[in-house]
Amino acid sequence: MKRVRVKVCGLREPAKAVAISRCGADAVGMVFADSPRWVSPEQGRAITDVLPPFVSTVGVFVNAPAAVMNRVAQKVRLHYLQLHGEEPSEIVEQLDRPVIKAFRIRDEGWLLEVRSWLGAVRTPSRVAAILLDAYKTGSYGGTGERFNWELVGDAREAGVLAGLPPIILSGGLDDKNVVTAMRMVQPWAVDVSSGVETAPGVKDVGKANRFIITVIDEVPELDSDFWT
Repeated sequence: MKRVRVKVCGLREPAKAVAISRCGADAVGMVFADSPRWVSPEQGRAITDVLPPFVSTVGVFVNAPAAVMNRVAQKVRLHYLQLHGEEPSEIVEQLDRPVIKAFRIRDEGWLLEVRSWLGAVRTPSRVAAILLDAYKTGSYGGTGERFNWELVGDAREAGVLAGLPPIILSGGLDDKNVVTAMRMVQPWAVDVSSGVETAPGVKDVGKANRFIITVIDEVPELDSDFWT
């Protein structure tokens, strides 16, 4: 059965990371950039040390040097590096882990931006996925705001998403709107942070559980290019 995967981002506490992973999260994200959800490499390692098997770990960075990301990835034992700034395509070759590249969506020009960035990557297979988030001036993510999902849904219906890496949908998701988002965008995975919090950086296990159950219970009619 095809299903949409779930990444819960901005984890800071080992106990909550374990509890959320046991709710069914496929991946947990840790933010190593300026944010209310920032964690140190030591805090990140404390989380990865207690996670159960088969839960992927993602480190979120904003315009960090490749050497810094590689050191953190090794210390924390990250599986993926999520680039959430204006990182150049060339940095992909300098990193020791597969990349998830985030793009903040403003208008219909989003797809040209994505293809331009991906087209400059020398080894496309090193880009594991692209993450689509909301654009907000002066912020790199975690705003709790959504973008116009129809921009992606319309592109999918037009058949112009072929060849892209798997799409992770982010930005303003919660258990009340995620089904609508999934049906419109048909992403490979969804990414939630503020939508399962009681305050910035404070995860609520109950909210995370409801979100994950909502995603798992939804089995939409999916296009044949679902895995795009």
